Amino acid sequence: MREKFSSELKVAMKAGEKRRVGTIRMIMAALKYKDIEARGQGKTVSDEDILALLQKMTKSRKESQEIYEKAGRVDLATQESEEIAIIQGFLPQQLSEAEVARAIAAIAETKASSFNDMGKVVGALKGKYAGRMDFAKPSALVKGKLGA
Repeated sequence: MREKFSSELKVAMKAGEKRRVGTIRMIMAALKYKDIEARGQGKTVSDEDILALLQKMTKSRKESQEIYEKAGRVDLATQESEEIAIIQGFLPQQLSEAEVARAIAAIAETKASSFNDMGKVVGALKGKYAGRMDFAKPSALVKGKLGA
């Protein structure tokens, strides 16, 4: 994924796409910070970690976009929207609602029976579908199925 960021940055610079260049540089800076943080802990940053970082960046921008829209700052909301689209271009295709519902069948695979097994179920989902779903929605569905 790191090579993809570098090559996309070069293409965007040659095309003069300022927003794309700025967003990719922001991703690369966040990734560099993540590398430094992981190095301090004796770890390396995996592709799953990069996907989680991209999802976190997307979520942050969506929250900012909502705030700007409520404040009437259409220009800043549009900027956030453009950045979201660029970041999501690096993420794998997200699962549909039906696919998320099927994925929650992981409850049966983990033999989860109560709310205390929630971590086990979400862990199984993250292992299989990292970067392909926002885990906030499935978490609520899993809670409902486990009777919490």
